Amino acid sequence: MEEKSLRIYDTEKTFMSKVTNKLSKLLIPTRVGINGIIITMKRNGLLKAYENYNANSRSDNEEKKAIATKKYEDAFTLYLEAIDKNIMDSVYKKVKNDIANEFEKNALSKYYLIAGLKETEYPEYKYRKQKYLLELDYENIRFNEKNKVLEKYKGFYCSKMETLYKGIIKHYSVKLTENLTPAEKADIYDKIFATLEEYIANIFPLKIVNNDSKVYKELAEEYDKYEKYSVGKLDQAEVIEKNMILLGISRKLFTHSLPLVVAEQCYIKLLKDTRALIVDTRVVKKREKAYSLLLSLIDEYNLKVLSTKVYWDRPESRNEYKKFWEKYKEISKLKETNKNEYNKQKEILFITNDLKQVRKNENRYFKIINFYKNKLVELGVMKKLPNKFVTKKGKFVKRKAVA
Repeated sequence: MEEKSLRIYDTEKTFMSKVTNKLSKLLIPTRVGINGIIITMKRNGLLKAYENYNANSRSDNEEKKAIATKKYEDAFTLYLEAIDKNIMDSVYKKVKNDIANEFEKNALSKYYLIAGLKETEYPEYKYRKQKYLLELDYENIRFNEKNKVLEKYKGFYCSKMETLYKGIIKHYSVKLTENLTPAEKADIYDKIFATLEEYIANIFPLKIVNNDSKVYKELAEEYDKYEKYSVGKLDQAEVIEKNMILLGISRKLFTHSLPLVVAEQCYIKLLKDTRALIVDTRVVKKREKAYSLLLSLIDEYNLKVLSTKVYWDRPESRNEYKKFWEKYKEISKLKETNKNEYNKQKEILFITNDLKQVRKNENRYFKIINFYKNKLVELGVMKKLPNKFVTKKGKFVKRKAVA
C-alpha cells in the first residue's frame, strides 16, 4: 500500500515529506546509540548467566542446575531480541534513508535472505537467524576493539556457534533421508560442504587457540591442509580435495550431527565427481592430477568410513569389504620396507576394487571402466590383446582386454 501511494502521489516531492526525511536522518544516530546501550546491557547479562550456567552444569543439585539453565536461555533470548530490534530500528532505516555503509547494506540483505527461509525451511531458519545475529554482534565487538569484552565473549560465542552449526548440519542430514530428486540431493551436499567450510574457516581457528584437547591438536595438521585451499580461485579438482579435507575433519567434530551413513553418501558423491572429472578432462597432466586425487579419496573413504562401519545393508557387501581390508592390511606391511612396491600394490587394489563397483552400471561408467583397464595394463596386471581377430570363417570379432 505504501509503495502504491508513493507512486501515485509522489510524496518525495512534498514539503512535509522532505521535513520528515530530514528529521528521520537526524534521529537515526540517537536510535543507534540507544539500541547499542540496550545490546551491551543484554550481552553483559547473558555473559553472567553463561558463567553461572557453566559453573552449575556439572552440579549434582538438579534444581540449581535447572534454574541456571533457565536464566541462561532467557538471557540469550533477550539478547538476540535486542540485536534483532537494532536491525529493524536502525540498520533498516539507515538503508531506507540512503545513509547506510556497505557493511550495513550487506547485513540487511543477508537478514532478508535468512528471513526467506522461515516459510519453507523453518528449522534451518531458526539456526541460521541465531547464527547471523551472533556473528553481527561479534563483528561489532571486534570492530570497536573492545578487547576485554571480546575475550569474555569468545568462550560463549564459540560454544553457542558450535551448537548452531551442528543443528544446521543435522537438519541437512535428516533432509537427505527424504525422497529427493538427484538435483535436490546435490544441492543438500553442496550446503553440507559450504556449512562445514564456514565452521572450519570462522569458528575452528578460535577454538583451536583456546583448546588443548587431543582432538584439536590432531586436527591442527588437517586444518593447515585446508588453509591452502581457502584463498584464490580453485579448479574443480582442488574444490573436491578441499571438500575431502572438510569431510575428514568433520568425522571428529560432527560425529553425531553428520552420521556415518551421511558421511558415506558425501564421500560417494566426491568419488562420482572425481571419476567424471577424470574422463571429461582432456589435458593429460590435469587427468593424472584427478586420478591421484581419486586414489586419495578411495583411501580416505575406506579408512574413515568403511573400516568403522558396523551396520551393512547387505551381508555380502560386508564380506566383500572384509576381503578387501585383509588385502589392504597385508599390503600395508610393505610401507616401511619397500615404499614403491607398497604404493603400486595399493593402487592396484584400489583400482580393481573400484572397477568392481562401477561395473555394476557399465552403461553409465563405461568411460571410467576403460580408463581403469588401461591403468591396470600399465601396472602389468592386465594384457591388452588386439581389438579384433579373424575366425576360421574370415570374420572379424571384437575382443576386450583380458586379465
